[in-house]
Formats: sequence, structure tokens, C-alpha cells
Amino acid sequence: MSDLSAPITQGAMTMEAHSPGLALRSLVIGLTAFLTVVDLFATQAILPSLTRHYGVAPAAMGFAVNASTFGMAVAGLVVGVLSPHIERRTGILFSLLLLAIPTSLLASAPNLAVFTVLRVAQGLCMASAFALTLAYLGEQCSAMDAGGAFAAYITGNVASNLIGRLVSAAVADGLGLAWNFYVFAALNLAGAALVYFTIKHVQPMHAMTAAESPLVAMLAHWRDARLRAAYGIGFCILFAFIGTFTFVNFVLVRPPLSLGMMGLGFVYVVFLPSVVTTLLAGRVASRLGPRPTIWGSLAVAGIGLPLMLVPHLSAVLAGMVLVGIGTFFAQATATAFVGQAATDSRGIASGTYLACYFCGGLIGTAVLGRLFDAFGWQACVAGVGLALAAAALLTTALKR
Repeated sequence: MSDLSAPITQGAMTMEAHSPGLALRSLVIGLTAFLTVVDLFATQAILPSLTRHYGVAPAAMGFAVNASTFGMAVAGLVVGVLSPHIERRTGILFSLLLLAIPTSLLASAPNLAVFTVLRVAQGLCMASAFALTLAYLGEQCSAMDAGGAFAAYITGNVASNLIGRLVSAAVADGLGLAWNFYVFAALNLAGAALVYFTIKHVQPMHAMTAAESPLVAMLAHWRDARLRAAYGIGFCILFAFIGTFTFVNFVLVRPPLSLGMMGLGFVYVVFLPSVVTTLLAGRVASRLGPRPTIWGSLAVAGIGLPLMLVPHLSAVLAGMVLVGIGTFFAQATATAFVGQAATDSRGIASGTYLACYFCGGLIGTAVLGRLFDAFGWQACVAGVGLALAAAALLTTALKR
């Protein structure tokens, strides 16, 4: 089994760029990411069914399902502050074991309030594992290798969006809503087992001096214009992503598209191109720089927005493909940029980025859900476009 804890020197990276060992390590990193966040967006594939089950409006159910982003924002910030004192392997393992508890309890959530609280609890556990893994990769990978490692991790995130939705739709359609959550609890435990066998005990690198508190380090990061811009970009990316892939579900099941549950699940093969393209993000950003890479990614996503307004399934799917490719590519680039631009206290920097990223998702759900309920899909898409434009403006501040 590949060991994620083995750092790769620049010389080794040059010689082993295409070695089977490096490929296996990237696979393990991606699989770890997949099992860490597979619960985050999988529930969106059964959003219309949950809306009927609880008898609520689309915006209310969308907010409840995406309430996990609130837990992720809080945990990302807290874990970032405490990161210098948390042993990485223990923290990731414990987070994934705990994650299985609220996941299984969702099967019997009696009302929307309980469902929302359990989704927040899921977010707390997912983000703890996510933030600690990002800090771990930033510390254990060389500068040359970091881009590829982060890209592999974000690619696992992309794959979770695709496979998680397919599994969720298939299980809910065949066995019912309750069994859907039991299956995902089992996946959480599989993630804990993977971490147990692939990550060794490595003490966090204490980059802060004894006199420097986590709050001081966090404020120093916020004073850095580049990191501040990267945090804003993360906020806008998930704002746009959540707005697109939460409320498009209701468009797909309504006339004239009128897809069933399994059809809705298979729609998310639109993420398959993103699984391939996101792996290239580290290499492209190293060659072109972060600004052109993110600008190009956001432009691709922007081109997809008008296609999703066309009342034909092929056009909507093409638009979803482009938005997925663009947002994930931009996310991988921004995530790697934060890990490299923060010369010290990288755990705090990564945690702050994740807090901003997931706050964007929560606020995006609330704002765009209101737009969707009040003014329809066109207004929701317009809000997504404004978020992408804001991210492009913030990208001006990024430098190598």
C-alpha cells in the first residue's frame, strides 16, 4: 500500500515523475479525498425525493442539504487554528470514524430540523479530515510536487461528486432513502481504514515561534493581499458551484426535461471530464502561473451558464460539463496556491481558505435559493455568473 507520508524531493520528482510509485501515491491521495467528502454533494442527487419526503420548498430542502457547508466552514477555521498541535494521522482517522455516526442517523431523521443538524455535524467531521489532509500534504510534499499532490486530492473530490451522486441515486431508487445513508456510513468507515493503513504518524511542522499565537498567524495571512484574494476566490467558487448543482436538479425533474431519479443520477456523469482535467491543474498552473490558469478556468465555467438556460437536455448537460471543469480546475489551482503562498503556518492558511470556501457554499445556497424560488432558474444562473465575475476580479491579486 502506498505511504502518503513519504515526502518527495525535487530531484526524485524529476526522475520519478511517471513512476508507478508516484502514480500509486496519487491514487491513494485521490481515494482518501473521495472517501472524505463523498457525503458532501451525494445527497443532492436525491434532493427532489427529500423535498417530497419532508414536504418542504426546494429552497428549504436545498439549505438543509447544504448545511454541511456551515459545519465545514466552522471546522476548517477551528482545525486551522489548532493545526500546529494536532497529530495529522490521528486527527484524520478520528474525524472519519466520527463521520459515520451522523451519516447513519440521517436515515431516521424525523424532521427537517434534525436533518439539518446532522448535516452540520457531517460537515464538522468532513472538514476536520479535509483541512488536516491539506496541511499534511503541504508539509510533506516538496514545492515541486505540491501542485500534483493537491491536484490529485481535488480530483478525488471531483470523483466523489460523480460517483457519490450515482451511488446515492441508485441506492435510494432501489432500496429507499434510509439505506442510502447506511451505505455512505460504510464508505466513511472505509475511508478511516484507508487512512489507518496509508498514513504514518508524523508530527505537524511547528512553523510558528513560541511567541506567535494562532490568531497572530491568521491575521498575518489576512494582511497578505495574495492570500486574501485566494480566500475570496474560494468563497466565490463554491458559491457558484452550489448554486449550479443544487438547483439544476429541480430544473431537470420538471417539464420539459422530466427526468426520473435514476436519470437524474446518471446526469452526473457530467463530472467525468472534470476528473481527468483537474489532474492537469498543477502542471498547467506551474507553466502558466495561477492568474492565467484561474482566469481560463472561470471563462470555461462562464461559457457553460447560458447553455443551461436552453430547454434541451443536451444543452443543459454541456453547460454542466463546462461549469464543472471550470470550477474544479480553479479550485485546485487556488488550493495549491494557498499551500505554497503561505510560507509559515500552512495549516492555519489552509483552514482559513476552507472556512471561506465553505462559507461561500452556505451563503450561495441561501441567496441563490431565494432567487430560484422567487424569480426562477434564470435569476439563479445570473447570480452564479456574478460570483464567477467576482472571482475573476480577485484573481488579479494573485502572483507566483
